[in-house]
Amino acid sequence: MTTERTIEEEQVKPEAGVETPGDVPAPETLPEERRRFTRGGRRGGGRRDRGGRGRDERRSEFVQKLIGIRRVARVMAGGRRFNFSAALVLGDKKGRVGVGVGKAADTALAIEKATRAAKRSMITLNLRENGSIPRNVDAKYCASRVEIRPSPGRGLVAGSSVRTVLELGGVSDVTAKILSRSHNPINNARAAIEALRQVAKK
Repeated sequence: MTTERTIEEEQVKPEAGVETPGDVPAPETLPEERRRFTRGGRRGGGRRDRGGRGRDERRSEFVQKLIGIRRVARVMAGGRRFNFSAALVLGDKKGRVGVGVGKAADTALAIEKATRAAKRSMITLNLRENGSIPRNVDAKYCASRVEIRPSPGRGLVAGSSVRTVLELGGVSDVTAKILSRSHNPINNARAAIEALRQVAKK
């Protein structure tokens, strides 16, 4: 037969000269040397900022937006192998924009590959002072066809992933029209890039 001992039965008296948790003084009453190593003695009460803010500032140069992420399967001898395909638009809203696609076994790695691909294919636009383009442009990519026309005073009028490309590229006061029936966001975005390439800086 087992017996259970409660906490009241095991009251241990503290030895002489040993501090119990209730006898520890507050951090304000500790010496300066000991106060630095307590949890609340350091200014801010948390971990030190080891340059993380600087890294975030470097990363915030470009803004990225996902336009499509899907799971793709490849049939192998032992069965199906699943990967993830991610497509995104990368731009700084100051005239530079690019579209990239990446595929990997993990979504985070696929997004990272797509970001590198978008930086490699980035173009620099030759915009006017109001952010508009100098002339009408149109392009066709696969089954997608896009036309972009300057329209002063109307802002950004576009839809689908074409609006994402124009927005992250810093283009305003334009009207974009998808002339095809394609609903593929990747092809629409690449068609917009091909149209903007006509007014890009050489």
